[in-house]
Amino acid sequence: MSLQAPEFFAELCLPFTDSTVVGNTYYATPVAGAPLRLRIGFTGTIHADTYGGLRLAVVHADRGEIDAVALSFVDHGTFHRRDEAHHTSANSKQYGTFGKYHRPGRPPWEGAVTTGLRDAIEQYTAVWFPGAWQASTPSHAAGRTAHKVVPPPPGPGPGRTR
Repeated sequence: MSLQAPEFFAELCLPFTDSTVVGNTYYATPVAGAPLRLRIGFTGTIHADTYGGLRLAVVHADRGEIDAVALSFVDHGTFHRRDEAHHTSANSKQYGTFGKYHRPGRPPWEGAVTTGLRDAIEQYTAVWFPGAWQASTPSHAAGRTAHKVVPPPPGPGPGRTR
């Protein structure tokens, strides 16, 4: 069964317009004309066909891989809600992971909350591709900004009487 990688990476809402998914790997050129590329793939676990996170790599067009980092689903709370709702033990192979076998009609990563992963990807890419995140399409991060709280209208204070 498929990991439905294109749908997973679409769920991350990465802003890089010059990108594609080949197999189970996401490739992007965050800065047009630059020799650096971004590659994101799923990291396996000790269990067959079970994935525990993402591996981000910066790849130079001529020199190959320059840097890489692993982002675990557990560390970024990706499946925290799902695991808590299903009372999944932290010692089980299902905790904080997903496998390629899943319910028909559902993605294997059903229940994933990708906000933590997306934020970590944004932080990592800011180091290697400064300004690329803002130069690309607007992110959904703008929707997560704090809203101004309107103060209550002035009224009689607690020590004021008529």
